[in-house]
Amino acid sequence: MPTVKAYGVSHSTEPLKPLTIERRETGEHDVTIDIAYCGICHSDIHQARNEWGNSIYPMVPGHEIVGTVSAVGKKVKRLKPGDKVGVGCLVDSCGECPDCKEGLEQFCVRPVFTYNSMEKDGKTIAHGGYSKAIVVREDFVLRIPKNLPMEAAAPLLCAGITTYSPLRHWGAGPGKKIAVIGLGGLGHMAVKLASAMKAEVTVLSRTLKKKDDAIRLGAHYVYATGDPATFEKLGRHFDLIINTVSAKLDWGQYLGLLKRDGAMVLLGVPPEAPQVHAFPLIMGRRSLAGSLIGGIAETQEMLDFCGKHNIAADIELIPIQKVNEAYERVMKADVKYRFVIDMKSLS
Repeated sequence: MPTVKAYGVSHSTEPLKPLTIERRETGEHDVTIDIAYCGICHSDIHQARNEWGNSIYPMVPGHEIVGTVSAVGKKVKRLKPGDKVGVGCLVDSCGECPDCKEGLEQFCVRPVFTYNSMEKDGKTIAHGGYSKAIVVREDFVLRIPKNLPMEAAAPLLCAGITTYSPLRHWGAGPGKKIAVIGLGGLGHMAVKLASAMKAEVTVLSRTLKKKDDAIRLGAHYVYATGDPATFEKLGRHFDLIINTVSAKLDWGQYLGLLKRDGAMVLLGVPPEAPQVHAFPLIMGRRSLAGSLIGGIAETQEMLDFCGKHNIAADIELIPIQKVNEAYERVMKADVKYRFVIDMKSLS
């Protein structure tokens, strides 16, 4: 089996370090990709440090992958060497459950995630994009629009689809008032996408220090949630709230900002399970919902939408040797707005 250079961890308490991993040979339905860039997602940190209690080691994180096709299997039809492609959070699924048959592979009963997962053979650990190359089944490889810079397109494979999917599902568009809680890696993409969908976009942040950035990214309004007057002024105002943060919040307070039949969609996972009283929900027939990523078809739809509207992430490009420093900076919210690793540095 071919070996490639990578960065990863063998234990939850150690920093990321250079590794050599094996990739399978290019099968008849496979695409081999030379990785150019890989984004850093907050979930990479959670899983590298086993903060969700489900980590598999050794682990090579990374599921915001873009690169160039270097080889294809003999039965591959859509792609050819030289194509500009991406891989997101999934590299396979069962293909048989109702969710897979509806194009919602993210909810598959037996998904194969890009890393911290077992391949379909049940014996091989799937490794992610902090590496020189990856081999993926053609059905899970996505085309990157030619007009988007590859490095800035990388975060679309997670941050982009994670925010696009709930915006589409809950009908963001003209005449709709959308609030985005938090202006980080996910939040800044939610603002860009909702604005391109022609919705009215409001950013809800603890302070107003990011106001200028929020307006630049496409927000129409910015309010400080540290000011109690915000919750009085914006009561029953929004059709949809996209909650991108993992911090502990009073969800009931935010539910009061929704109109009748409005929804607040959770994208982050707080460290402790919040308590929510029934009254904010039943008094306005409101919904508290969650969303994951998106299926492969919807992810391609998102990429095409971003290509059409020239949407990409705001990034800070780093060499892989600074990945541990980047992890610490992510934990301090010290990045605008997504770190992306330049894989040339792995050489």
